[in-house]
Amino acid sequence: MSDLTFPRIDERVLADDGDALNFCSTCAFSQACLAEGMDKGSLQDLHMLVQHVGPVHAGDHLFRTGDPFEAIAAVRAGTVKTYVVDRNGREHVLGFHLPGEVIGLDGIDGDTYPCNAVALDTVMLCRFSFPKISVLAARLPGLQRHLFRLLSRDIGRAALLAGDWSADERMAAFLIGISQRLAARGFSPDRFQLTMARTDIANYLRLAPETVSRVLKRFQAEGMLGVERREVEILDRARIEALAAPVLRH
Repeated sequence: MSDLTFPRIDERVLADDGDALNFCSTCAFSQACLAEGMDKGSLQDLHMLVQHVGPVHAGDHLFRTGDPFEAIAAVRAGTVKTYVVDRNGREHVLGFHLPGEVIGLDGIDGDTYPCNAVALDTVMLCRFSFPKISVLAARLPGLQRHLFRLLSRDIGRAALLAGDWSADERMAAFLIGISQRLAARGFSPDRFQLTMARTDIANYLRLAPETVSRVLKRFQAEGMLGVERREVEILDRARIEALAAPVLRH
């Protein structure tokens, strides 16, 4: 990574680094470690495994399909897209990873990463050596359970949109999902940026790009959303949650 001065990153989406005793605000493992009675200062074994990586710029890959699996990484800032390319050269978006979320977990089952991960904007990461964190997890039941929960969450999101849902239901579930994930890390649940392109959202939701644009415009016209380029504001959460409910319950 470049040793140049980091570019300015919007303070709304950048985690603080904490201090000698406190984890940074989006740390993917702080809850599990604190449950074990360990603060940052007393968890030197884990702290020594952490490597701050970045900035990674939009379009740069963090890993590619077939790269050796050595580490998982927690997103501190920015958005990471994971995707695969089929034998016909078509891209299939698997997910979007926000601050506080972990990428690379799907590489655990093999010796290589099974997908690609690319930065959608300026991304900052905390990189964890997986062999070492596995040894530590074996000693800390809380950390091991947390890893299992992260894996389960990834599987659940992958299956979330597999049903026969309408375009409105899919888009509503996507927006509420983003909102809930950001809120869990202390960011605004009602006003946020969709850092991914409309074509990527459409690919992920298994919709046509024009359908995504049409649904967002209709949500805006009906007073449910405020949309200004990539900035989105949820204006009528109750209506959007009602649309999303069948998908999220599933």
